[in-house]
Amino acid sequence: MKQTLLHSETTDLILKAYFSVYNTLGYGFLEKVYENALLIELKSMGLKAQRQVPIKVFYQEQLVGDYYADIIVEDQVIIELKAAEAHCEEHEYQIINYLKATNIEVGLLLNFGKKPQFSRKVFTNKESLK
Repeated sequence: MKQTLLHSETTDLILKAYFSVYNTLGYGFLEKVYENALLIELKSMGLKAQRQVPIKVFYQEQLVGDYYADIIVEDQVIIELKAAEAHCEEHEYQIINYLKATNIEVGLLLNFGKKPQFSRKVFTNKESLK
């Protein structure tokens, strides 16, 4: 029996959009350029996609910080975009922390570096920071 990944239909479409943008624009633009292009691509696929969505972080029920998710798709997947040489550990933890601070359980880290790189993160929100 084949096991399916959480929100795999959505993440598959996001990755298709990511590679389309990467293959068209290539390497070297600022993250904002890739964010705008990816948003266009996702919406052309009929996906609900919002950019720069505020994320509030709480500690002991008190607000301790505000962040902004680059893109949230279908209220199911947080996308964090990078235009860096390569993925680094800090980027991985950034997307995990966004998941911890929300009710969203799936995140994609998409890097528009010299070589396209992506990683998929899942965090079960039973112990979220909300």
